[in-house]
Amino acid sequence: MHIGLIGGIGPAATDYYYRRLIELHAGSGLPLELTIAHADVRALVQNLSNNDAAKQADIFLQLVQRLEAAGAGAVAITSIAGHFCIRELEEISPLPIMSVLPEFDAVIHGRNLKTVGILGTRRVMETHIYAGISSANVVLPEDDSLEQVHKCYVDMAVAGHATDAQRSVFFSVGRRLCSSLGAEAVILAGTDLFLAFDGQDCGFPVIDCAQVHVGAIYRKSSGLG
Repeated sequence: MHIGLIGGIGPAATDYYYRRLIELHAGSGLPLELTIAHADVRALVQNLSNNDAAKQADIFLQLVQRLEAAGAGAVAITSIAGHFCIRELEEISPLPIMSVLPEFDAVIHGRNLKTVGILGTRRVMETHIYAGISSANVVLPEDDSLEQVHKCYVDMAVAGHATDAQRSVFFSVGRRLCSSLGAEAVILAGTDLFLAFDGQDCGFPVIDCAQVHVGAIYRKSSGLG
């Protein structure tokens, strides 16, 4: 299946999706048909701040229509923040939307996890990833840590790379979620978090939403799921 990606929010995450899909298809010997449409991160941040899901869904709809015209049969948004309007987009989209929300819930259920933590933007954490977790209890960073994680994440996503200071915040907060609040694993609920976590020993189990999402997109595009 020809896959459409809505990217640009942020660029590093889009590149991660693109490279991983190339690797997975090359490894299986299956052709990859893919088109990427660029979304404006500034508009997304503004609409997210205003909680204007309908406006952002209309913006995404234009990109979905462009991807449909290019031959895509299904679309994915390469941003957890971009999923804040996923239900509104699904209602108006002419193509199926491959949402990450049910995918990580299925992983949590499959691992029989009872309590999980979350790292990501403020809205993602406070809404328990847009009310998408039904199979486990959720614990969040406490006190000023939630705002600290949010700021570090946004700064990292805009810059396209992680600093040692940002990585230290993510790791220390994640360890506290596990050691003090009982999380059995921490959801990396931001597609740019690979910038801080890839190739690193963070000291606690993680569920990487970007990795989970890419796997689901690959299964769809290759006809395996």
